[in-house]
Order: sequence, then structure tokens, then C-alpha cells
Amino acid sequence: MIRYACDLCGRELDPHEDLRYVVRMEVYAAFDPVAADEEDPDDRDHLEEIQEILERMRDIDDPQIGDDVYQQMRFDLCPECRKRFATNPLGREVAKVLDFSEN
Repeated sequence: MIRYACDLCGRELDPHEDLRYVVRMEVYAAFDPVAADEEDPDDRDHLEEIQEILERMRDIDDPQIGDDVYQQMRFDLCPECRKRFATNPLGREVAKVLDFSEN
């Protein structure tokens, strides 16, 4: 039997009783287009070219392609942690607004 645990809080999740959420993330280096070809500058689809490079990189097991270029991650979350993650996916601290009385 496969066992799941929330990757944030560590709570064990029962696949028959608990709802489990999967978060998949890709982090990759953004390549800005270099000088465009003078002949057909509008015919190139730079986003498609980057996507093709990234797809090829997934199949390559090259130690020179480090986590600073491409990284793929997968996390299991319980419902409570999914809610916290969806509210603040980058983990930024929320500024606390304090309402002081005018004494």
C-alpha cells in the first residue's frame, strides 16, 4: 500500500479518507531572445523554441544541467496546507496591519 504524507506539515494522509492535493512546479532559467534573424524576425516563435529546449532537457541526464538551469518538483499537500499554499504560494510574509486606538 502506498503511503502519503503532507510535504508541509508532515501529516499522514489516508488515500481512502483524506483528500490529497498535488502541486507540481517547474523552475527554469529564462532566456531572453538574443539578436533576431534579420531575414525573418517575425516568423520565429521564441516561446515555442524555449519549450522545445526544456522538453529536450527533461530527457537528458546531464550533470552539467544543474538545478540553477532547470528543476522540477512535486509535493503532496493536505487540504489545510493547500489552502495556505494557494493563498500565499511564494511564502511571502503577509504584512500585519495593526489598528491602534488614538489615545
